[in-house]
Amino acid sequence: MKRTRGSGSIYSRPGSPVLWIKYYRHGRAFRESTGTTDEKKAQKKLNTRLAEINQSTFMGPQLERTKVDELAEMFVRDYRINGRKSGSDAEARWKLHLKPFFGGMRAIDVTSEQLARYVDKRQQEEAANATINRELAALKRMFRLGQQSTPPKVVRTPKFPKLAENNVRKGFLEDGQYRTLIEYYPELWFRALVECGRTYGWRISELLNMRVPQVDVSQRVIRLEPGTTKNRDGREVLMTDTVHLLLSALIEGKNADDYVFTRKNGKPVRDFRGTWRKACAHAGVPDLLFHDLRRTGARNLRRAGIAEGVIMKIGGWRTRSVFERYAIVSRSDMNEAILKLQDSEKRAEQERQQAEEEKNQTQAQDGHNEDVPHQPTASRAVN
Repeated sequence: MKRTRGSGSIYSRPGSPVLWIKYYRHGRAFRESTGTTDEKKAQKKLNTRLAEINQSTFMGPQLERTKVDELAEMFVRDYRINGRKSGSDAEARWKLHLKPFFGGMRAIDVTSEQLARYVDKRQQEEAANATINRELAALKRMFRLGQQSTPPKVVRTPKFPKLAENNVRKGFLEDGQYRTLIEYYPELWFRALVECGRTYGWRISELLNMRVPQVDVSQRVIRLEPGTTKNRDGREVLMTDTVHLLLSALIEGKNADDYVFTRKNGKPVRDFRGTWRKACAHAGVPDLLFHDLRRTGARNLRRAGIAEGVIMKIGGWRTRSVFERYAIVSRSDMNEAILKLQDSEKRAEQERQQAEEEKNQTQAQDGHNEDVPHQPTASRAVN
């Protein structure tokens, strides 16, 4: 029986034990194995394809075979060729967490249900919501790269959940604690590193990667070149007297390609976590992170009356939402604010009482004047 136009066909291919189907979309012929010898099942497969074409949900056999592993390969390559600083972190998220769950899975099979299962699994492993969000963001990026490739490897991206995060930064380094901290390890590089961190709120990687030409002693300026920071924006700040003194001593006698922060043997400072932990314990802040100096720097600048927009530029916060996560108002700041409020209320009450007393005195004086008998004035003699 002759098939009607647009209904496709079922046929056998020489050397193939299973039935094949043929159908058209936008004038292009598609041939696909049904994987079965049962004609009813083959017809069902053909009907499904024709329905997808009519409903504009057709992806095609090739796109349906795309694996998440292929998307991950594109993702890692994208980080590598664009020189992204967090490439190793992105690759670790894929290999350690995403790949064991999604590896080998077809991209088309990654649904909202599968994503919810992944979130549940990671939460049972006691992963923080912020960590899970970063992993899901990496997976979402894989799908977007697949959509943007030529030809596309995926047609649509599933709905990715966004978990609530409690990632407000904690911890401050108070002035007294700072002095105790550097007393424990008074090496020049350590003192300068901590001083720069608490003054400008810069990230540890931005400081440790600084080279001698970035420190202009004569102009008293430090420069972070574009592309060397996390957000890839350049920065230029004036040195305080203390920072100028420390950095001048650090770069003395060094070559232009030398690092600023080096140990006594001339080797660049890379890992000082052990020293940091011991110094913090000595200062009575065992849980303090070097990253908390970022928060300390923002708080100190804010106390000095610097506008928040300027603070964001100095510290390298590009968005307001990220800046606010650092919660730069400390407990002592809030206590000071409440005491100021209390003093203001006391002054207002004292002024009110004083005004009330003055009013009562005025009224009493007026009443006294009304009780005094009127004395007639002598009439002027008329000539």
